[in-house]
Parts: sequence; C-alpha cells; structure tokens
Amino acid sequence: MKIALGADHAGFALKDYLKNKLIQKGHEVVDYGAFDAESSDYPDFAAPVARDVAAGRADRGVLVCSTGVGMAIAANKICGVRAALATNLDEVRLVRSHNDANVLTFGARYTTPEEAEAMLEAFLTTEFEGGRHARRVGKIEDLERESTHDKN
Repeated sequence: MKIALGADHAGFALKDYLKNKLIQKGHEVVDYGAFDAESSDYPDFAAPVARDVAAGRADRGVLVCSTGVGMAIAANKICGVRAALATNLDEVRLVRSHNDANVLTFGARYTTPEEAEAMLEAFLTTEFEGGRHARRVGKIEDLERESTHDKN
C-alpha cells in the first residue's frame, strides 16, 4: 500500500516512528515532512498528503500534529478526503468501516508510539463495509460538490 505522511514540528518524531514501522511492513511511503522540531505550520504538510490521497497517488494518508485536530481540519478542506482523528482502536475501525476514512490524524501529545502503531494497523487493514454506509458517504460527497459550487 502507498501511504503519504506528514507532520508539523510537534508530530515529526511520531511520524518518523510510524514511517519506520510502515517501511518494515513493506509499504511504500511518501514523506512530506516535517523533518525536524523547528516550528512549522501543519496546513503546509496536510495539503500535499490530502492532495495525494484525493488524486489517488496514495492509498491512504497519515498526519500528525500536537492534537491531530488541526491536521484533520486542514486535510478535510481537500475534496475527496475524509480525515479522522485517531483516539482509540474501536473508533479507528469504525471510521474505516463506516466512514471510509482515507486519512488518519494523530495527536502526538496524547498518543504513544505503540498506541499509534496499533491504530495505524487497524486503519490499514479495516475494509469499508459499503451498504448503508456507502449511501452516507455518498451524501458527504454530495456536500463536497455543493460547496465547490457555492460562491458565498
């Protein structure tokens, strides 16, 4: 699987940990940074990851910042992205199986590397259930199309 990764300064250490785990498992990884702890802005990393996922250049995306919230907000501005904040294994399985989430965000301040690794594995191995959930995801896609036509 091809995974696009990004993190700001607060998330770069956790991103690097997850990157190494993904490579060890044989995944192809595209790392958009950050590459150190020097202050940086999370939208600068969320955008290329989200664009790669939306365009089909990456199968999934992973983003890390201090809380994970800023990354989710920024990534969800890209049409075709359904980014979700990871807080526990059950929730990650549900955002994949019910919401077809294609980008997972982590809060480095609140997530240990081991917790993040387990949630990432669930994110990559859980399939979208379709059925009634596909109808709901379709409605989300309708909202995206509407918002791209609104000129408010």
